[in-house]
Amino acid sequence: MAEQLNLLKTGQIIPTALHAEMERSYLEYAMSVIVGRALPDVRDGLKPVHRRILYAMHELGLTPERPYRKCARVVGDVLGKYHPHGDQSVYDALVRMVQDFSSRYPLLAGHGNFGSVDNDPPAAMRYTETRLASVAHQAMLAEIGEAVVNYTSNFDNSQQEPVVLPAQLPLLLLNGCSGIAVGMATNIPPHNLGEIVDGAIALIDKPELPDEKLWKLIPGPDFPTGGEIIDTTGIQDTYRVGRGIMPVRGVATIERIRRQGKRRKEKSAIIITELPFQVNKAGWIEKVADLVNQGRLEGIADIRDESDRDGMRVVIECKRDANAREVLRQLYKKTALQSNFGAIMLALVDNKPRQLSLREMLEEFLKFREQTLTRRYTHELEVAQRRSHLIEGLLAALQHLDATIDILRNAPDGTTAKVSLQERLGISESQADAILAMPMRRLTGLERQKLQAEGEELREQIARLQELLDDRHELLKSLKKELRALKRKFGDERRTKILKAVPVDGKTSGQSQSKSKAKKTDKQSPVEPPPALEIAIASPEDAVLEVTRKSTICWHSPPPKKTGKLPKKIDDAIAYREPIRQRERVVVVTEGGKAYPIAIADIPSASYPIPILKLLSSSVQSKREAIETQFFIPDNLNQNDLILLTQQGRIKRLAGLELADLTNRGAMLIKLKDEDELNTVEWAQTGQEVAIATSGGRILRFTIDDLQMPVMGRSAQGNQATRLRKGEEVVGCAVLNATDHLLLFSQFGYGKRLPLSAIRQANRGDIGTQAFQFNPKDRLAVALLSPPETTRLAISTTARRLLEVPVKSIGVWGKDGFGDRVPHLKPGEQVEEVIVLDGF
Repeated sequence: MAEQLNLLKTGQIIPTALHAEMERSYLEYAMSVIVGRALPDVRDGLKPVHRRILYAMHELGLTPERPYRKCARVVGDVLGKYHPHGDQSVYDALVRMVQDFSSRYPLLAGHGNFGSVDNDPPAAMRYTETRLASVAHQAMLAEIGEAVVNYTSNFDNSQQEPVVLPAQLPLLLLNGCSGIAVGMATNIPPHNLGEIVDGAIALIDKPELPDEKLWKLIPGPDFPTGGEIIDTTGIQDTYRVGRGIMPVRGVATIERIRRQGKRRKEKSAIIITELPFQVNKAGWIEKVADLVNQGRLEGIADIRDESDRDGMRVVIECKRDANAREVLRQLYKKTALQSNFGAIMLALVDNKPRQLSLREMLEEFLKFREQTLTRRYTHELEVAQRRSHLIEGLLAALQHLDATIDILRNAPDGTTAKVSLQERLGISESQADAILAMPMRRLTGLERQKLQAEGEELREQIARLQELLDDRHELLKSLKKELRALKRKFGDERRTKILKAVPVDGKTSGQSQSKSKAKKTDKQSPVEPPPALEIAIASPEDAVLEVTRKSTICWHSPPPKKTGKLPKKIDDAIAYREPIRQRERVVVVTEGGKAYPIAIADIPSASYPIPILKLLSSSVQSKREAIETQFFIPDNLNQNDLILLTQQGRIKRLAGLELADLTNRGAMLIKLKDEDELNTVEWAQTGQEVAIATSGGRILRFTIDDLQMPVMGRSAQGNQATRLRKGEEVVGCAVLNATDHLLLFSQFGYGKRLPLSAIRQANRGDIGTQAFQFNPKDRLAVALLSPPETTRLAISTTARRLLEVPVKSIGVWGKDGFGDRVPHLKPGEQVEEVIVLDGF
């Protein structure tokens, strides 16, 4: 056979072992699938089909402000120019980029039926229309060009296509990606844009940032369908090594409902408002119904899908004798209402598959972004230098206008004129060409001014571009500025909550509860808080956290309405009320100066208010320290500081970032001397002012800056804010802006409002301004506040009475004056305490 083939002059035959040829061919096929289809590039986060769709739409001019275009046209362009595969595969990829339940930040905007969370199929491509979304147009394609990224030939060498898009955001982390290659797979979860940008900026500022601090900025995935991640162990594994398993569950609340048109008692119902990522709602409802019909899921009377365009709402009505919490546990255990997301952070790095940690993904993106910025600025510099060179030539011709006209008048042809211009004016060939192409209107005075102004702008631009290219620090500042701008434009609130681990097998809070015992608990009036499972699932989006003056804590949903009534006791008044939103914990500070975090998932509803101390460790409870204040940590923690004032007048400024890694062990915020305790804890920013009042009626006002109040560490005692006279003590402290008013009350019920301008600015440690003139029997100031004019005050007296006083009823006085007498104060009755009654 071989001899016959050689006689036919077909070439030399090389004997090859079958297993070797199979191995080589299979590896080539595998790498072709891995690189050309299944895995995303770590730089722009896209597979080839998605990159080609976006680039084809960019070439078609389908920008966000242009009309929608038929998807069939887009698919046709992609197939004909760049992607030699089936049209259905291209359309399926396009559809997923439109679906807001598949992509956290959809790259395409759609018009028509693109499917639903019920797995309804999209309409055919001839019916649907699409265009680029703003985030894709601005953050993926704004800088596209051969000067910024490399291009390569398409499948038939008739077109050029980009190897990678010049992404300005790490899209691989924002939208995630899933794909099955040959012998490997990727499943990257989506994340929140604002958190990813914060993490990227932190790595730019501090490349050696510890993983734990990076994870504080990026606490976990943020799925487009919301849901809850109930354990952080899988998140940490994923972020550390690039692979982990995260338990994700839907959001459910238990409500009491009554069927309309039927006279019957109320029933418990489980309301599902969010499902785990990629769970088919219709399929899940069908699965629940099958389990009920098979007798494997008990206690369910009816299932209804009440979802509409405003959101998801699946009602699971329980039987009268069923325990709703037990039914919910079974749903978590036996259905996809709780499922595991197996994360595999595999992507192409230099065209090779590589499993990456969170840090490595961000570092690869930042390295790519720095390269694209360098190429972009280099190109812009070259363009600006060429244009500046031509402007210099035009200005030289205008400066020697008579000579230029003489050359042009006497030259026999353009070539001779160009050579003469170069010789007589000392200009380059390109400058001479520009002069010859210059229209006559350029000779006017106004056009000359425009050329001079353009030349000045170009010189400034060239200087700035050279600075960016020569100084890496300036280049990184520009990169951070762009990231912050994109965050402001496209950032949004987190959708997925991250909770601590909560079991679903009936064991909650370390206790086991049988079914019969659960039924008995439903019939009784419980006095203890419900199990942690119900706490975690029953905190909806509109919940509001409340803390009373006697330090009991709970949440309300919906937020409580203002009744306008005074509480029976001042300790029953609300000291703190704030929406929970997406926050995961609240920080409480004891009078001893130590801060502790409390998980929102551990806080019960308003039906079961609980003392704050019971939510802290037993070692903290044994100290019996009073709770001084509580607060949510602000989002821009690096721009906020804590101002701490003690009863003996020592003040301290603590960097807000000191609370970034707060653990359950707590953190000492200030070191207190013997018999001293905290008086005030306030958040403040540099440039604001602080006012401190003493019982002698003095007010010290100074600016919060590094000169007056340098930032100190946790173990510092602080500096003396003001000198206290014998028997004098601090009665209040307020962080203010320049337009705020101060409110002062004295012991015998005189009060007055002062504009901040009435108190002179001083330095820390000064004696301050005497702001209260007392009556003969009235010797002590008891309160300093800065409430809005529309609020009310509750005044506690020595006669154990509470009096309500509107702030606007108290007159505005200068520093010289007694103020207004509080109405309804009896002879001999004194003011003990003044609080703001409704600050929310």
